Amino acid sequence: MARLVLNETSYHGAGSIQEIVSEVNRRGLHKAFVCSDPDLVKFGVAQKVLTVLEKANLPYTLYSDIKPNPTIENVQSGVKAYKASGADYIVAIGGGSSMDTAKAVGIIINNPEFADVRSLEGVAPTKKPSVPIIAVPTTAGTAAEVTINYVITDVEKKRKFVCVDVHDIPVVAIVDSDMMSTMPKGLTASTGMDALTHAIEGYITKGAWEMTDMFHLKAIEIIARSLRGAVANEKAGREGMALGQYIAGMGFSNVGLGIVHSMAHALGAVYDTPHGVANAILLPTVMAYNAEATGEKYRDIAKAMGVKGTENMTQAEYRKAACDAVQQLSKDVGIPQDLKGIVKAEDIDFLAQSAMDDACRPGNPKDPTKADIIALYKSLL
Repeated sequence: MARLVLNETSYHGAGSIQEIVSEVNRRGLHKAFVCSDPDLVKFGVAQKVLTVLEKANLPYTLYSDIKPNPTIENVQSGVKAYKASGADYIVAIGGGSSMDTAKAVGIIINNPEFADVRSLEGVAPTKKPSVPIIAVPTTAGTAAEVTINYVITDVEKKRKFVCVDVHDIPVVAIVDSDMMSTMPKGLTASTGMDALTHAIEGYITKGAWEMTDMFHLKAIEIIARSLRGAVANEKAGREGMALGQYIAGMGFSNVGLGIVHSMAHALGAVYDTPHGVANAILLPTVMAYNAEATGEKYRDIAKAMGVKGTENMTQAEYRKAACDAVQQLSKDVGIPQDLKGIVKAEDIDFLAQSAMDDACRPGNPKDPTKADIIALYKSLL
C-alpha cells in the first residue's frame, strides 16, 4: 500500500497571487495571520501579497519574528501572536523558514497538547488538521507549500528535528514565479539545488514507487534545464524552477529522502549553514556512495540531467555520468564544492551522530553506519 497527500488546491503561473482573494471568500475565512520573514518584509516582497489582501479589504496581522532556520522559540511566540490576533487562517509567504513556522503554529493552535514543540518530532500523533494555510513560496526550492514535513531548530540541543504530519499540509498553494523574481543569485542557486536534491533523493529512496518516480524524473529534467537560466534571472528559467521544485515536493513529501538531508540538517543546526548550500555540497559525494544500491536508476537520472548516449553506457559509466552532471550543475551555479571553512574537524563525531538520528536517514537506499557518515564528511574537507 502507498499513500499520496497533496494540496487541496494549487495555482501556478505569474500573477496567481490574485487567487488568494477567491480562495478566502470561497472558504468563508475572515482574518489572516501573515507569516513572513523580516527580509521579505523589508524588501517589499511580502507587500505584494499584503496589497492583494488590502485591495480586497481582507484584514490581516503580520508576524515576522522568523529566523532562517526557525527555532522552537519562533514557533511559540508565533502561537502567542496568532491567539492575540483573532485570525482564523494563515498566509505563509517565504521559503522553508516561513512555511515551517506557519505549519508548526497552525498545528499547535488546533492541537494545543503539542505546545512544547519538541513533541512534534517524527510522525506526530496530532488529532486535528492545522488551521487553514495558504502558502505562497518566494524561493524555488523547499516545496514546503506541498509537503507534509517541516523542520524546527532546537537551539539548546544544537539539533534540527523533522516533523512529519499529514495535518500540516497547506490547503492552498500559490506558486507564482513573480513572487520569486527578487531572489538573489546565491539563493536562487542554493534553493534550486535543494529542489534537485529532493528529486534525486526522492527517486532513489527506499519508499519510492511508480507514482512518485513520475514526479521525481520530471522534476530532475525541468530543474536541470531551468536552474542555470533562473540564476541568470531569465524568465523561462524562473518559471521552470517554480514548477520543477513543486513537482519534486509532490513526490518526496510522500516517500521520504535520504542522508544528504540528514547530513545537511546537522550542518544547519551546528553552523547555521543555508539548507540548500549544505545539500548541494553533499549531493554528488553521497550519490557516489549510494550508487551500488540504486539498480539502474542513475541511468534515468543521467538522462533526465541531459546526458546524451546513456542507453549505450555501462553501469559504471552511467553512475559516474549522473554524479558528474549534478556536480557540473552545482559548479555552474556557483555552489562551493567542499565543506572547508564550514566544518570543524572536532565536530564531525557530533554531526555524524545527529545525521544518524535524523528522520530522513532510514529512507536512504543504502544503510549507513556512523563511520560511513564520518568518512563522507571528512572526504569533503
